[in-house]
Amino acid sequence: MPQFAANLSMLYPELGFLDRFEAAARDGFKAVEFLFPYEHEPRELAARLKAHGLQQVLFNMPPGDWNKGERGLACRPGREAEFREGVGKALAYAEALACPRVHVMAGLLPAGTEREAVRPTYVNNLRWAAAQADKQGVQLLIEPINTRDIPGFFLNRQDHAHELIAEIGAANVQVQMDLYHCQIVEGDVAMKIRQYLPTGRVGHFQIAGVPERHEPDIGEMNYTYLFKVIDEVSQQCGWTGWVGCEYRPARGSQPGGSSAGLGWFQPWRA
Repeated sequence: MPQFAANLSMLYPELGFLDRFEAAARDGFKAVEFLFPYEHEPRELAARLKAHGLQQVLFNMPPGDWNKGERGLACRPGREAEFREGVGKALAYAEALACPRVHVMAGLLPAGTEREAVRPTYVNNLRWAAAQADKQGVQLLIEPINTRDIPGFFLNRQDHAHELIAEIGAANVQVQMDLYHCQIVEGDVAMKIRQYLPTGRVGHFQIAGVPERHEPDIGEMNYTYLFKVIDEVSQQCGWTGWVGCEYRPARGSQPGGSSAGLGWFQPWRA
């Protein structure tokens, strides 16, 4: 059956970040992911994981200046040195947290620039990063993101992601298939799972309800059906990855809001 990881950047907003590990474990999660770990010392995060019996399965590379709107550096010409510095920092955290996957955010297209003009920068950056990550057995993930949430993002479609992976040519670069983004941009989600999961190029799933990005049982997507599709195809092709729960609880920061919205999770709670 699908294995679910709590996204601690979005779930349990009623709690301080370091207290969210305990909450996730209490609610039955065996793994966690989050956006960025860099405000906390690696040993502090590792201690929380160990104390609550959790596995860290994913986090993001440094995105540039997030507060100024930057959403990754991989496609940005002239920022290669900063990108490489971020790779080193992310891999140090990955080692400390025993985390097997790091998401490399593509970034925003420079103003007035066509996608194909920065494609060589993106491919070269990913090739270099993949070689560094391979030294410690880490997978790098690339994620198509919808342009409603992040206008101007370099990577938006599943087919584009798989084309780029073929061009990069590194076995440890895979797709982070976020079904929320996929539904908004492309739809036909079940068939895309059946198309791409058996290729061996999907390293991780993420989920959220569409369109509000709340719990997966809120909105237009039938996740009960999609989880069964993931389960079926996984058994056929031997996929053993994780499904990250990257959604905003509908009850927001109300006490117990995240836990109260986990009814969808109960049938899958091991």
